[in-house]
Amino acid sequence: MDVRRADERHPGGDPAAGITSRHAFSFGPHYDPGNLRFGALIACNEERLAPGAGFDEHPHSHTEIVTWVAEGELTHRDSTGHETRVRPGDVQRLSSGGGVRHVERNDGDGPLVFVQMWLAPRQPGGEPRYEIVPGIADATPYAVPEAGAMLHVRRLTPGERTAVPDAAHVYVHVVRGSVRLDGEELTAGDAARITGARDVTATARTAAELLVWEMA
Repeated sequence: MDVRRADERHPGGDPAAGITSRHAFSFGPHYDPGNLRFGALIACNEERLAPGAGFDEHPHSHTEIVTWVAEGELTHRDSTGHETRVRPGDVQRLSSGGGVRHVERNDGDGPLVFVQMWLAPRQPGGEPRYEIVPGIADATPYAVPEAGAMLHVRRLTPGERTAVPDAAHVYVHVVRGSVRLDGEELTAGDAARITGARDVTATARTAAELLVWEMA
């Protein structure tokens, strides 16, 4: 198990424009050849947008983009005609296929905090697709078969335990709260990369929210 702390993330974004980003993997100008991916996961970005701030239209291709809102409301628009609002508890996925353009903004009056995760598909190309699953339940994993991955959301009360999936690659990201994972204490923004996970459990020290990727 390889634990990466919140303060080890690469800073990014444009703070002067109200955008603060923290990158878990090599990203943009922060090139790190030893930290390009884990399993299918190639990015796990914590994004904070002030009211009125956002990412102007920009392109993506050959990437599965999954977004989880922790606070506020995210406005999404893309070149295939989708325009939605993503709220806490929703899972949004944009399959960029051979190419798509999109806009992400905070059109609300309060701060927006979200986690955006990029996965490499097994086969590049194809038509772009968009999906939003509102109010996903903890017991309902979200499958991204194109990347051989499954997202599990875990919302825990203090003292509650949850099993980590047995898999070749498991990535655990702490959205909020504190948990003990296989003897390590993780707090908000921390993540663990587990190779060959077997019989691993997480125990909440406080109320906590986890995003757990199960990957081949």
